[in-house]
Amino acid sequence: MASRAWVLLLAMLLLMVPVAPLAAREPVPDRPGLPNAGLPRIMVRVETARGRFPYRVEVAGTPAAQQTGMMFRTEVPAGTGMLFPMDPPREAAFWMHNTFVPLDIIFIGTDGRVRNIAASAVPMSRELRASDGPVAAVLELAGGEAARIGLRPGDRVRWNPQELAAALGALRKGS
Repeated sequence: MASRAWVLLLAMLLLMVPVAPLAAREPVPDRPGLPNAGLPRIMVRVETARGRFPYRVEVAGTPAAQQTGMMFRTEVPAGTGMLFPMDPPREAAFWMHNTFVPLDIIFIGTDGRVRNIAASAVPMSRELRASDGPVAAVLELAGGEAARIGLRPGDRVRWNPQELAAALGALRKGS
């Protein structure tokens, strides 16, 4: 009987221990997600005063792929990136939420020329990086790449329209 009294006393003491209210707890970070995978790739050529620079880029051609973009990546290998076609052309804004690496966000006008660049966008930031007007596409490269190749507004970005159409067609078949 005495042991039962001790158990009850211990239970009552535990119930009296102050517990921090839920609102005072540290916020729980987002659960890790999965990066885009299996996206079709095309070649993109960026032309600057320093030369022509080829990149093998993934095509984020669906709303879901565009929403995830480069999130959850831990690296952007040299010579790679991601292209976000905008059909129809429109103003675009990107953020770096759940993006672990700095990125150069390059906004490309309907004439294939760079409208503006959000250089080395800060990882995990919720600051919106917006286009200076309607764009036909957005190209994301590793942070610092635009500076390395001397990319400036007015420079040209080219890709094969048939290759892009084939990539978009493959995405539509897969969804």
